[in-house]
Formats: sequence, structure tokens, C-alpha cells
Amino acid sequence: MQIDSINWAILESLQKNARESFSEIGRKVGLSSPAVAERVKKMEDAGVILSYRTKVSAHKTGYQLRAVITLKAFTGRLKAFLENIKNFKEVRNCYRITGNENIIMEVVLHDQLHLERLIDKLITYGETRTNIVLSNVIEDQPIQQRIL
Repeated sequence: MQIDSINWAILESLQKNARESFSEIGRKVGLSSPAVAERVKKMEDAGVILSYRTKVSAHKTGYQLRAVITLKAFTGRLKAFLENIKNFKEVRNCYRITGNENIIMEVVLHDQLHLERLIDKLITYGETRTNIVLSNVIEDQPIQQRIL
């Protein structure tokens, strides 16, 4: 699917506020509400728009600690880790990466004891390295049209 400048403007609006009405987006991009709805539907069908989500504050829901953990899997343990990682409710994001480690995860935890229990589970799969997050510098940066 070709994403033209109008579709990019629609995507930028939806990434900032997925609940924004099609009529409001239409006012911004110079289209009618039905025309915006049709473009959004086409982008959904093409897999450009994957989902709509509610962003929840980890801190306000009792998760006071955020960390980034890398894992260097033991020989023969990576497959088992990949099969089980979805069962770790603390893991918000998990990426398979290149370099010395195989995995990098963003996790949210209640406290240091919770972190210790999670690490105890993870070390059955490999060697971990943990970094505590102090603050967010950029969070959920929207995907934007490249300017060449």
C-alpha cells in the first residue's frame, strides 16, 4: 500500500490520539469524515494500522519499578525462553537482538523483591544484566513520514 501525505497526516493524528473523531481528523487533513474512515479502513486492511490500545500508567497501578534486563541465553535454552516469555506478566516488551546478549526486555515491577523473584526465574535460561530505569526521555515516539 502506498502511503501518501494525507495518509501520513491521518496516521500522525491517530498515533497522538487514537480516539480522535474522523470528522476532527478530516478537518485537519481537508477530507470528509467518510473519506477519512475509508482511508483508515484501507490502512487497517493492509496491515499498516495494527491495533488501537489504551495506555495505562504502570506507576499509578502499583508498579513502582521499571527495569531493562538483557539475557545471554545458555546453550540450548533460548528456544525454551522464547516459548515461555509470554507467561512472564512483568515483561512489557521483549526483543531478540544481535550482539553479546540474545534478548532485551522492558519490565515493570512492584518493588526490589519482585525484581529479585523475576531474576531468579530468568537465570534458569541464561545470564542476566539488569538496569533500573530512572526516567523516560522519549516514550512511544510516533512513526513519521521521512523527509528526504
